[in-house]
Parts: sequence; C-alpha cells; structure tokens
Amino acid sequence: MSHHDQFEKHNFRALIESDDIGRVEDQLDVIDVFLSTEEHVTLEDMMSLLKEKGYDYSSGFVRRCLNQWVDMGFAQKETFKGLSPRYEHRHLGRHHDHLICTKCDKIIEFSNDEMEGLQAKIASRMGFHLLQHKMEIYGLCSECNAERDQLMPLSMAKASEKIIIRDMVGGGNVKTRLASMGFRQGDVLEVISNDGMGRMIVGHQGTRLGIGRGMADKVIVALVPTKKAIKMQSKLHRFKHKKKQKKRRLFW
Repeated sequence: MSHHDQFEKHNFRALIESDDIGRVEDQLDVIDVFLSTEEHVTLEDMMSLLKEKGYDYSSGFVRRCLNQWVDMGFAQKETFKGLSPRYEHRHLGRHHDHLICTKCDKIIEFSNDEMEGLQAKIASRMGFHLLQHKMEIYGLCSECNAERDQLMPLSMAKASEKIIIRDMVGGGNVKTRLASMGFRQGDVLEVISNDGMGRMIVGHQGTRLGIGRGMADKVIVALVPTKKAIKMQSKLHRFKHKKKQKKRRLFW
C-alpha cells in the first residue's frame, strides 16, 4: 500500500471511530481492498475482489461501506449511461473526466488543464459561479474501433455515429423501397438510436426515418472519415505519389 493510501486509511479510521459506527476492523478490511485497485469498480467487482483476498462479507455490508466512503469523500459514485454504478477513488484537489467505450464498457480517465481553464472562463463570462462539473464522452476505444470492418451493414452502426452509404444489396424490390425512402449511394446518415434488436432511427437530410433491421442489413455503410483520418489518408497518398515518381526517374 502506498504512503498516500496508508494516510487515507488512517484518516478513514479516525472518522469512523469518532462516529462510533462499529465493525471498524471489518470496514478497514474492505477499504484496504478498495484502495488496492485503481479501477472503476461495481459492487459485484468489490465482492469478487474481497473473496479473492479471503473475505466473506455480505453484499449489504459492502454496499454500506461504499456509500459511506462516498459520503465521507474517500470515493466517488459514478453512474454512466447503460452501466451499473461504479465507485472510484476520490483524490482531493484533483479532477478528471471520462471516456466510456459503448462496446466493451472500458472507462478511461483523462484530464486537460486547457479544457478546465476554458470551462472556467465560459462560466465566468456568463456570470456563473462554477462549483463542480463532469464530462463523459461516449464512443469506441481504440481496440474496439480497430476491430470494426471498414464496410458494414447499417444495422451495426452505433448511435450518434455519422456514416455514408456505400452500397445497397438485395433484389430490385429492396433497392426500390430504399430509394423511395430517399437513400442514395454517397448520402450521409446520422444514427439516432439503435438498440441492436428492433428498428433503428436515422437522420437523413433533416428528417428522422425509421428502418427495420432486415432492411438495415441491406444498406452497406462506412464511417464518415474524421479530420485526423482524412489527414492520414492525404499523407499516405502523397507518400505513394512520391514513391511512384521516384520509381519513374529510375527507369528514365
């Protein structure tokens, strides 16, 4: 245990002993395990970690411990969209925000002084007294993003993604129906909702459209390239062009 974690544990002991809550040593066992991980843990995660260490506390007791740490300022309880509540260490005087992968549920912490300063400036400019804030950015982590195919059915696109129609497969009736909805190759769509089961809602040319999963399987799409991806493609194109010119000179 680090010096900082030992200090946190002693600080916690002093508070619970002064409150005369009881089961002091049991609570210290639980906080020992909590301080041993830097992950964003659920109640179930904590139960597993405690069992690995040989402890057998009830889930009700562990939940009370977790919520008590939140009340005392040793932990933060985070409720991310679509995920069970998570608990993480609360480091006094230090702020961070989160990137949340909607595929694998990975949570990545980040901090940016420039962004923090900009938020404070905006609040000040509007006469707003800033007390606290949180930023949650949802998307795909680098590992999940790398696993995705360049071309995919529309049904596999995630909510909030912007995609471009590359092809429409199936018989004439399917293509006619898609054309009647206004879908054309090269059109850009924004996925508004996609729960992976029923119909999905997409934004197309200022209109919201509902499309069944079977029909969405027939629309082949690609992600709209980001500025960074376009820049990388441009660099690659220039590199290939220079390489081709160099090869030509050798033959001259």
